[in-house]
Amino acid sequence: MFSNIKGDILGGLTAGIVALPLALAFGVSSGLGPSAGLYGAIFLSFFAALFGGTATQISGPTAPMTAVSMVVIATIIGVHNGSVEKALPYILAVFLLSGLFQIGLGFLGLGKYIKYIPYPVVSGFMTAIGVIILITQILPVIGYDAKKDIELVDSFKPMAEQSLLEKILADETKDGVLVIEDFEQTIDRANKIDKFEITEEAENLAKNNSSGVVGTIKSIPRAIGLINWIEVILAFATIFIIYGFKKITTAVPSTLVALIVVSGVAIGFGIDYISIQQIPNGFPKIQWTLFTDFNFLEVLPYLFTALTLSLLGAIDSLLTSVVADNLTKTRHLPNKELIGQGIGNSIGAIFGGLPGAGATIRTVVNIQSGGKTRLSGMIAGIVLLLILLVLSPLASKIPAAVLAGILVTVGIGVMDYKGLNVLSKIPRTEIIIMVVVLLLSVFWNLVYAVGIGLLLACLFFMKKMGDISKDNSKVDLLLNEKDLNETSKANVYVKHINGPLFFGFTSEFVSIANKIPESASIIIVDMEKVPYMDQSGVFALEDVLLDLDKKNIKILIAGIQPQPMHLMKTIGIFGELIPKERIFDTLSDSRAFIINGEE
Repeated sequence: MFSNIKGDILGGLTAGIVALPLALAFGVSSGLGPSAGLYGAIFLSFFAALFGGTATQISGPTAPMTAVSMVVIATIIGVHNGSVEKALPYILAVFLLSGLFQIGLGFLGLGKYIKYIPYPVVSGFMTAIGVIILITQILPVIGYDAKKDIELVDSFKPMAEQSLLEKILADETKDGVLVIEDFEQTIDRANKIDKFEITEEAENLAKNNSSGVVGTIKSIPRAIGLINWIEVILAFATIFIIYGFKKITTAVPSTLVALIVVSGVAIGFGIDYISIQQIPNGFPKIQWTLFTDFNFLEVLPYLFTALTLSLLGAIDSLLTSVVADNLTKTRHLPNKELIGQGIGNSIGAIFGGLPGAGATIRTVVNIQSGGKTRLSGMIAGIVLLLILLVLSPLASKIPAAVLAGILVTVGIGVMDYKGLNVLSKIPRTEIIIMVVVLLLSVFWNLVYAVGIGLLLACLFFMKKMGDISKDNSKVDLLLNEKDLNETSKANVYVKHINGPLFFGFTSEFVSIANKIPESASIIIVDMEKVPYMDQSGVFALEDVLLDLDKKNIKILIAGIQPQPMHLMKTIGIFGELIPKERIFDTLSDSRAFIINGEE
């Protein structure tokens, strides 16, 4: 680990500096604040590098992980009536579970199977992430904050009063003190609700109403009427510098340059702007409420979400590992990488950090700057920790519009343009999968969208395999055998099965088998091109063979491969129904057997 100290220090330092603005931006975007993004980057970068299976990987919050986390956070906060403080233990519990699931995936050796997720699902999801980021950054870019929209907040005050009364009733029901005959205590608590509580609740409701893609779209007309041009200028100045500075040089990260320059100008000239949330000073603290306030029943509905988050992190990380392998000519250990990512995300959750994954850009920067061992990723985490400890008061003054501008460029960059460019050239089924995942992710639910996309991909794949097997499977006369007389030739048929015999093809297989002429006396079942059979397939084959046997048609099996052979032996097809002497290695052997008159 210490064989390349100079290169690793430079690589880790550069990667840590590049990660800073992105960590802050992702934290703000998630809804937990910049500190959550920074904490996640610190712990994940350090521990994923220490325990992971990719030597040069730099990990931290990423766009896909933040987009899913954003949905989780908004949903749980909504359940807790807009209170981040009450929702936080359950949010962090989901993040912790996702990390533990990743560790489990690694120990079960499932890392190698991640690559089988279909490209249209990944493409639709990545493009959706970009669209979600772009839409949800519209309000920050134009400087609109629903909590500060007095007219909007006032319109939510009746709902806020209702919400507060419902909380009182729920609390008293839970404590067993709500009695209809004696309602005085309830009335007394209701009378103690002051205007400040009502206003705070109304602000939370207004904020929730304008969050997410749908909330943002609904809020745009109102937000445009209250546009803050200073925020717009700061955001577009950030975007301009990020893209413009890349044309001058790529030696210095343009994102960091934009952050320093625009923030410096805003602070130095005393511009009246909206700053990000205060970043707590000092070492991150363990979030003990994660354990003291934990309620499994409240987390139970989010188990599938936690699993999806862990799978997404696994995909994100292992794709970056492949990029790192190509650049360094090395090979990563996928299962060990998942364990490292899981440990990093679990520890990050305990300290209130946002979950993340292997970050491609930061990993490439690390490698190009000289990083070669896991020490570089650990140094990147330490660099971010030092920035937190020393510069957090200054970082808290960063304009929110600057981070919104950074996220706009992230949203533009994360979309899968490769997939979009070939949209008109790929099969219609893949277009359907990609578009369905894209639309459902943007307008409904990222987690369910991926699940539905995978289900569609499986269904389309099974239908395709069934169609291929159907098109290539047929019943033929035994032709071109000069040694057979005309009578024999008319009565000997070959049933070719080309492709896997599985549940998606069984009905078509039986249909083709029914086309065997009544005059047939001998059937050769050619299985040379059947690499695989499942239980449905072998039972369908058994039914066909039993039907042929009842008609006194003799059956020969030719070219059977090991897996189908084992399965057919297991269920007892070979023996009485198909004697050993009627099983042949090749179709030619079976034909020779008939030609020689041994049948």
